[in-house]
Amino acid sequence: MGKTIVITGASDGIGAAAAQQLSSRGHHVVVIGRSFHKARAVAESIDAPFHVADFSDLTDVANLAAELESLPQIDVLVNNAGGSFSDAPPTIQGFEQTFQVNCLAPFLLTKLLLPKLVASSATVVQTASIASRFGRFDVDAVDWEASNFSELAANPARKPLAPSGSDLLHGYGKAKLANIVLTRELQRRYSPQGISAVAFHPGLVASKFSPAGSGILAAMYRTPFRKTMVSPERGADQLVWLADSGPGDGWTPGDYYENRKPGRWLNPQAKNARLAKALWDWCDQAVAV
Repeated sequence: MGKTIVITGASDGIGAAAAQQLSSRGHHVVVIGRSFHKARAVAESIDAPFHVADFSDLTDVANLAAELESLPQIDVLVNNAGGSFSDAPPTIQGFEQTFQVNCLAPFLLTKLLLPKLVASSATVVQTASIASRFGRFDVDAVDWEASNFSELAANPARKPLAPSGSDLLHGYGKAKLANIVLTRELQRRYSPQGISAVAFHPGLVASKFSPAGSGILAAMYRTPFRKTMVSPERGADQLVWLADSGPGDGWTPGDYYENRKPGRWLNPQAKNARLAKALWDWCDQAVAV
């Protein structure tokens, strides 16, 4: 009997490729995308339901969670939606867009779905990145929030706000490091209740992941370097592997994987327990809108 697998960012790229592959294996896939037309097209190609949500608006994320409550169970939640938005304005909630879309939105979605995920003994799969190696948090700062998250002039009344920077070496790397840290913390906090959490790097994928902006990462996608990237189908390999299998079936809950193996040269902060607790608590406060 197939699993019920919810995949965000499934209207394009590795999310769409994974949806098609997992459906072909007999799983019941639920497609989540930002574009109505793209999400519908992917869903119709595999005869699956779909939902639309823009992760740059946390209200959309909350509404999505409410819609997903109608599912009898969720065996696997794949937090795959992401991107790099180096020139984007702050989100409606006042956060730097790269950090919200990649970190705060999936954190909120997972948090709101936790009762159903626990009841389903679910696996939570997080698409991370080797860019996490470039992220950094000041764990020992006297004023943790002030040192790690700078306020945005667009919304000075809101606190806490967003991390500064949004290119590969700053916002994106920080968001992807946060993905790995929060995956480990999710595993630590909720594994006794049956949750299994795991993160992975899909490789550099030739998709529409970073179509605009002036940051380093965006520039890479507009140069001949793009020809060296893997296809979305190949990039979806680990996502499919983690969603299709189970904890202990070649992977260990709480870990981060590259090429189906524990990630090499992992950012030392990825295993920092004090950072994990502080970051979880900060995100929990930030999404309480």
